[in-house]
Amino acid sequence: MAMTPSPDDDVKQSVRMTADRLLVAPTAESGDRKSRAGILIPATADRSRRLDWAEVVAVGPTVRNVEPGDQVLFAPDSGFEVEIRDEEYLILRERDVHALASERNEGQTGLYL
Repeated sequence: MAMTPSPDDDVKQSVRMTADRLLVAPTAESGDRKSRAGILIPATADRSRRLDWAEVVAVGPTVRNVEPGDQVLFAPDSGFEVEIRDEEYLILRERDVHALASERNEGQTGLYL
């Protein structure tokens, strides 16, 4: 009879993403923010039209255009929240990524952060 570890056991398991899924860590900007006038805007305020940045932690085997360490732009309502080892992450599909921030290389055009 196989025993499954209980949540109290200190067994560390690796997390592998499946299919086209991304595990991302939201940036600090995803939480509360301040307006230019210094007014604190809570993270729960209506942000239906605002996109957020996150750092990619892990990718599934069928992800083609995103790698761990990339910064991605996504809609906050497109992902699922998950807590792993007391850290907050989001799970997204690759198709939910609107833009990708990359190193500035010669010959490329676009906006740079």
